[in-house]
Amino acid sequence: MSNLSIDGERLLARLRALGELGRGADGKLTRLAASAADKLGRDQFVQWAKALGLDVRVDRIGNIFALWTEATDPKAAPLMLGSHIDTVIDAGIYDGCYGVLAGLEVVETLREAGFTPCRPIVIAAFTNEEGVRYAPDMMGSLVYSGGLAADAALAVKGADGSVLGEELARIGYAGAEEPGFLKPDAYIELHIEQGPVLEREGLAIGAVENLQGISWQRITIEGVANHAGTTPMALRHDAGHAAARIIAFLHERASASPSGTVATVGTIAFEPNAINVIPARATFTVDLRDPNEECLAAEEQALAEYLKQIAQEQGVAISAERLARFAPVTFDAKLVAEIESAADARGLSARAMTSGAGHDAQMIARIAPAAMIFVPSIGGISHNPKEFTPETDLVAGANVLLDVVKRLASPRACGHCRPAPPSSPCCASAASCASAACETPPAA
Repeated sequence: MSNLSIDGERLLARLRALGELGRGADGKLTRLAASAADKLGRDQFVQWAKALGLDVRVDRIGNIFALWTEATDPKAAPLMLGSHIDTVIDAGIYDGCYGVLAGLEVVETLREAGFTPCRPIVIAAFTNEEGVRYAPDMMGSLVYSGGLAADAALAVKGADGSVLGEELARIGYAGAEEPGFLKPDAYIELHIEQGPVLEREGLAIGAVENLQGISWQRITIEGVANHAGTTPMALRHDAGHAAARIIAFLHERASASPSGTVATVGTIAFEPNAINVIPARATFTVDLRDPNEECLAAEEQALAEYLKQIAQEQGVAISAERLARFAPVTFDAKLVAEIESAADARGLSARAMTSGAGHDAQMIARIAPAAMIFVPSIGGISHNPKEFTPETDLVAGANVLLDVVKRLASPRACGHCRPAPPSSPCCASAASCASAACETPPAA
């Protein structure tokens, strides 16, 4: 099996097919979580999984799991692959979907080759990774890893007024399994980079070693509405101007950061939102990210102090609501090394790197060793119909995933070797054993 490779055209055909589900009359792809369009994508994934004879299960938060249980030890903790298939509004076809379908392709390739894994392999499609319709993002994996109670998540009201639990029931994906019913031995997520680093450096593979922390807040400024023509500038309590000051502060501070801080104001609304009325209220969101926890906390503190300063200077009231907060994540070093080794074995250039975006892997890392594989994104573009990764890169990434899975699901990785000395860490888990001391052949 040393020369085994995935069926590239089969993977690409599934990507294209899934990418057509959820397009509106305008041709734009939008599969928001728990929507009718999301149901189309979910149904297609389930159909493909069942056609392979996989055992499909759904948990209460709507996460879908396709299990390949034909293992030498079917009761062992599974190796988990996956990502998500919900999208943003007017999306590209690769974000999330590539990882789910590549997982499916890896399992199909191994089955066709007669490979018997030492442990089950499960492909996960997590609910509401994008967080467009319901907050927070990465919700399905967050619930799965115990970071948010399922009942609380199911009760979340969406941006359109819908309730997540009701919508999952409506589309037929309010499952019976309790989130976390399968604790993986390790988790690998294949994903497009969604950034410019790999393309800029001419690299084929990113072995993701860490992931930025994320802080989401909603800022509300209460001023005084008044006539735009008759109110002197010095007598205004202008919520819009206060918002502009804060937005400029965030941009300038992040631009000067030595630690790679990024800051984004992605939504903003004024009230009464009239051309000739001074805004009485401004509401906007702040997305802060940094790979260092101390730096991220410092940025949050700096913003909090600046809000107090602006409130005093402008004579307005300012409040901040935390929407989401995730600490930076360091992925499992042995898994990162496995990814780099697999890329090198295929003659693919690779480097360890940081992910600027949030992913389900950061949530699953709370309960199991985890890592990610990146492939280039042309122009660093994502969350956009222009999102694109060349077919050769998509196939190369899936082959690296295939090789890592073969290694982690081999008999040696599961401990089917002669007993090691008590002091040896051999076979503690697939993640720790696959590249460690388990090199004696299986016992006769």
